[in-house]
Amino acid sequence: MIYNSFFKNTVLFLLLIVFSCGSSIKNNESEDKSEKAKVLAVENSLSEIKTGADNYEAYLPLLKNKKIGIVSNQTGILSNKTHLVDFLIEQEINVQKIYAPEHGFRGTADAGELIKDGKDTKTGLPIISLYGNNKKPKPEQLAGIDILVFDLQDVGARFYTYISSLHYIMEACAENSIQLMVLDRPNPNGNIVDGPILEKEFSSFVGMHTIPTLHGMTIGEYAKMINGEKWLKNGIQCKLEVIPCLNYKRDMPYSLPAKPSPNLPNDQAINLYASLCLFEGTNVSMGRGTEKQFQIYGSPFLPKSNFSFTPKPNLGAKEPTYKNQLCYGEDLSAVAKVNQLELKWLIKAYQTTADKSKFFNDFFTKLAGTKKLQHQIESGLSETDIRNSWKSGIENFKAMRKPYLIY
Repeated sequence: MIYNSFFKNTVLFLLLIVFSCGSSIKNNESEDKSEKAKVLAVENSLSEIKTGADNYEAYLPLLKNKKIGIVSNQTGILSNKTHLVDFLIEQEINVQKIYAPEHGFRGTADAGELIKDGKDTKTGLPIISLYGNNKKPKPEQLAGIDILVFDLQDVGARFYTYISSLHYIMEACAENSIQLMVLDRPNPNGNIVDGPILEKEFSSFVGMHTIPTLHGMTIGEYAKMINGEKWLKNGIQCKLEVIPCLNYKRDMPYSLPAKPSPNLPNDQAINLYASLCLFEGTNVSMGRGTEKQFQIYGSPFLPKSNFSFTPKPNLGAKEPTYKNQLCYGEDLSAVAKVNQLELKWLIKAYQTTADKSKFFNDFFTKLAGTKKLQHQIESGLSETDIRNSWKSGIENFKAMRKPYLIY
């Protein structure tokens, strides 16, 4: 009896220990999961990308008691969708003038359309156009400005003219002893460096510097490179302050909160832009006048196929190429994201067009930045061989840009 009692008590004691340990393990596992969840929540909050405009704690103190000019458009918004101009006025910053690039302050004008000076209907601030014959602000247009704030969303392509506007803004600031503050924004094609290097003799507003078609830099990094490489007239440099993005790396995917221009309506168009924009130098439409701008291509001179479209006037394309004409081509709106400058569609269109002598126009050389690309395509050089001809130029560019990278 004593033995049985002792045995039962011992078993009961051991069972209590096991249950206690099990409960403790479960509690510890639960606590561990809770702690991991907290850490994950903190990491997620920290990993949220903040643009330079949202990094306002870094720049508001620098703008206090200064007379401010703003170079911006519809992309100059904070994460709460408030426009930078409205935000600065709410913060009692003394905003004097707005300077508008191609497409205008509200971003509704066609590519290349004349933008007139005027007033912002919401704030009453004067708007000075920086397009057409006035790409560079004149001294009288900058009179009384202490700091010029630049906030435009770039897409990483050499011929996207916001970086050309940046060049002229920097030059004007340097010449007039005005500080320039660039509020940086992620490059949605930020991990792609590709394409032929522009040759200096083919410089224009759609390609001012000796860089590849896709430069893989943010606009803040690009401003640092313009200054550092002394690309401004006579090698002058401006007093530059770049307000960086937070929690951003260039290999991160980034979806733009606003259209950077009327004909780049979504992520797919932005990703394909550099590849399809080369069609602007040919007799092929890349979808202006449709709802799939820079996601399709076609012309009346390409072979009949299962895909066709008819361009019609719309926002950003009042007189589209081949207006009201049936165009045959290809729908790329569902293709996988590209990670290079794609030539296959351009080469295919050239090879199948009705009259090859009418395919290219003079604008193609400006977009390509070289005469070589047209000659390579016309001579039947393979895409692989064409791409190989860029390699050394791209490697040299990467080495040059390295000191200016922030992310």
